[in-house]
Amino acid sequence: METDVVLTIEEAARRLRIGRTNMYALVMSGEVQSVTIGRLRRVPVRCLTEYIDNLLAGPTDIRQAA
Repeated sequence: METDVVLTIEEAARRLRIGRTNMYALVMSGEVQSVTIGRLRRVPVRCLTEYIDNLLAGPTDIRQAA
C-alpha cells in the first residue's frame, strides 16, 4: 500500500509512465497541480488522480482527441 502524500517530479512521471520533461511541462502549464515545500516542488498524489479524471472526462472518441 502506497503511503506517499506528495511525490517528486521524477516520481510523479514514473507513476504516469511518462518522461520527466513531459511531467515538468504538465506542472508548468498547470495541467497537473503542484506545491512548493520550502524550496522543493512536489506533486500531491491526489493531483495525479485529478489529472487522470480530467483526461477521462474529455472526449472519448479517438478521432476527436487527435
